[in-house]
Amino acid sequence: MGGTVRLTAAQAMVKWLSVQMTPEGERFIDGIWAIFGHGNVAGIGEALEGAQDTFPTWRGQNEQTMAHAAIAFAKGHARRRAQAVTSSIGPGATNMVTAAALAHVNRLPLLLIPGDGFANRRPDPVLQQVEDFGDGTISANDCFRPVVRYFDRITRPEQLLTALPRALRVMTDPAECGPVCLSFCQDVQAEGYDWPEAFFAPKVWHIRRPAPDAAELAQAVAMIKAAKAPVLVCGGGVIFSGAEQALADFATRHSIPLIETQAGKSALPQAHPLNFGAAGVDGSAAANAAAAAADLVIAVGTRLQDFTTGSRTLFTAPILGINVQPYDAAKHGAASLVADARVALEALDAALGDQSFTADTQARAGWLAAVDAHCAAPTEPGLPTDAQVIGAVQRASTPESIAMCAAGTMPGALKLLWQASQGGYHMEYGFSCMGYEIAGAMGLKLAKPEREVLCFVGDGSYMMANSELATAVMRRVPFTVILTDNRGYGCINRLQQGCGGAPFNNLYVNSNIEAQPEIDFVAHARAMGAHAVKAADIPDLEAQIAAARGRDIPTVIVIDTTAAQGPGFGEAGHWWDVAVPEVAGSEKKQQAYARYLDARAAQTLIN
Repeated sequence: MGGTVRLTAAQAMVKWLSVQMTPEGERFIDGIWAIFGHGNVAGIGEALEGAQDTFPTWRGQNEQTMAHAAIAFAKGHARRRAQAVTSSIGPGATNMVTAAALAHVNRLPLLLIPGDGFANRRPDPVLQQVEDFGDGTISANDCFRPVVRYFDRITRPEQLLTALPRALRVMTDPAECGPVCLSFCQDVQAEGYDWPEAFFAPKVWHIRRPAPDAAELAQAVAMIKAAKAPVLVCGGGVIFSGAEQALADFATRHSIPLIETQAGKSALPQAHPLNFGAAGVDGSAAANAAAAAADLVIAVGTRLQDFTTGSRTLFTAPILGINVQPYDAAKHGAASLVADARVALEALDAALGDQSFTADTQARAGWLAAVDAHCAAPTEPGLPTDAQVIGAVQRASTPESIAMCAAGTMPGALKLLWQASQGGYHMEYGFSCMGYEIAGAMGLKLAKPEREVLCFVGDGSYMMANSELATAVMRRVPFTVILTDNRGYGCINRLQQGCGGAPFNNLYVNSNIEAQPEIDFVAHARAMGAHAVKAADIPDLEAQIAAARGRDIPTVIVIDTTAAQGPGFGEAGHWWDVAVPEVAGSEKKQQAYARYLDARAAQTLIN
């Protein structure tokens, strides 16, 4: 029998995490973001201080945004590495619930370790403790249960012997992958225990590649062989699988047009001749035309969110769902092929032989020409549109640039207009979380230090969460922020009016305020230590992006933009189901409801 080593529960957790390895010899959990308070400072904090040489700790400014940085890091590594985040009890813990939901929706690994109350309950109720009058086991951390893949409350030290391996199993499982919460009672963190030495032996975590079931594969092959005009939908699972080349080979060999989701964009570069661009609500004319004309939709690694499917109105053909997660593979009444994306595509490719279809590449060329025109530098005076800003950044970018964003107008505009290089796109649009952008840019740059990160953020999102800009300055993590200021929530203002409503409470000018704010974003960013400038116009924006290269701190470039959409944007895209009031007084609202009913009639209801 092996020996034992006496450690506190927190010390044991940190020691164990430090030896969980990837096949490449790196820590799977790269390190931990921490804001200390009562509930984690004396236990976990002490353990982390003693393990600085083997397991790094980073200080952030807000628990939610620290977790956003960790999520972006994991996405930048295609789920092959992750980071942890620890907080105190109470508000420190609940600050992380939004980030947990973001990771849950996006199927991304994240280890959350909030402090909790006392397992022995001697000093109850302690500061910040939530009390449930009917359940003594409830704490604020139970808020995590709906938004994590695995939840455990550590009330005895030895529970870590099972809880920690379970946590890493979930985070490294391609089907179950998502956030994990280990709610760690603060007295238990500090308790000593005689741990088996074997528990701390280094372990390598391999990401499995499930092969398809023979019967499902045969059905999938038969469906594709019987098709006349199939279309491929590329989701984020393609990138997580590392199936980019397999997808390119499959599309090319069989001449099948490919359309992209937000998570799948840049699996193939926009320059690939069969990449027809964005699908769905924020989709290209070429992509949506290909989807509408298809007699088979081959959905690879996508959860078929409503933006992709045009709220279940875009895809009228049968769907073949290729996904490592059966829940996603069977959506919309799809025929399922449950397997790793790369393995499945290679098997289908071999079975199809030299079968080839016809892709309308002329439609693709026409769409790209429209993109160029739409993103061209303005020739008339006035504030630039978001598309013109995207065009400027595109012209100033390089093949090593990654465009990233999360919420507002830019996600849809970037999906539609950004011509990505291979791996040159990072969008958090599963949860579309305002405030992800700055922290996410930092996490992405930490994951991809060799690439340029271009962070698009609106003034509304910047106001929600910007404090990790200071962290990036302190850690010397350089990225470039393009801050578009349209003085409010321009995206939702347009949606509000598109649904028949009047402009209200979105732009500052339509809000019930005494004075219009004049926010100096340049001064604010400079106050946190970033290099910040205001671009006078589109040419200046291009010049400032080029000038940012080579700095070792973040650069923030502010540019005033119009809240209006700009001409031509509505030429593509598809319907999105946003419920319109059935009972409304104005004729405009009544007309909006009539249009809504017409569009809703085309929805398919099969789950």
